[in-house]
Amino acid sequence: MKFGVVFPQTEIGADPSAIRAYAQTAESLGYDYLLTYDHVLGANPERPGGWRGPYTYKDMFHEPLVLFGYLAGLTQRIELVTGIIILPQRQTALVAKQAAEVDILSGGRMRLGVGLGWNQVEYQSLGEEFTNRGKRVEEQVTLLRELWTKPLVTLEGEYHTIPDAGINPLPLRRPIPIWCGGTADAVLERMARLADGWIANQTTPEKFRMAVEKLRGYLSQAGREPHTFGLDMRIALKTTPRDQWGKEVEVWRGLGVTHLCFNTMGAGLTSVQQHIDAIRDFKTEIGAIT
Repeated sequence: MKFGVVFPQTEIGADPSAIRAYAQTAESLGYDYLLTYDHVLGANPERPGGWRGPYTYKDMFHEPLVLFGYLAGLTQRIELVTGIIILPQRQTALVAKQAAEVDILSGGRMRLGVGLGWNQVEYQSLGEEFTNRGKRVEEQVTLLRELWTKPLVTLEGEYHTIPDAGINPLPLRRPIPIWCGGTADAVLERMARLADGWIANQTTPEKFRMAVEKLRGYLSQAGREPHTFGLDMRIALKTTPRDQWGKEVEVWRGLGVTHLCFNTMGAGLTSVQQHIDAIRDFKTEIGAIT
């Protein structure tokens, strides 16, 4: 099992030195990867029609791929993971170019987690269609891999047209690993056909077990080996007290989780140093059982 940290997007602030300190500490502690949430725009709850969602315009989000370009030069080993980037609200070729650049600058440490998202305001503001995002993401994933592995691509798809063109430079990892988020049956079936792993939503072990059973069934239907498919789950400081960390790790390990990520947001921490102290405490605690 590999261990990661969730970059504390909404609580870390905008000081580059604090961001650097957090990422470098996570790496020095031996964490395998740093996972970053994604939102481009936040809505105003007072807008016409109101707004209901976990985030608003008051919540800070650093743009993941630009952030990773910064962190690529400040770290040496830790994997950089989007968890997840909302792919259908972005131009596919541009995402391919940006992710390839991060992979190059980091020495092959990019993992692209993708998902559909839920924020219709973002889609509208970015000029993309919200209602067909599930259909479009399949073509997007296929196109990403084409662009990462071939110098020239010709595609006349339902949503994309590439007229004998390609990105340059290509990434070091060809293709960059693509993991998917989401829990709906249609999403599980799609990722079984298209993805390299699943970045799961925070859930109970029992719900996770049932979802994994479905996922492994879909993987078998797709002619793929279920046990080579990655499973990424999170432990939240907000809901899991320290004396339960070891037990929780063993529960997820028993359910076949390959990657486990520690999330310190929402736990009342008020400084970057407190987030750093928390990930240090977690690594110390799990070091005794790994």
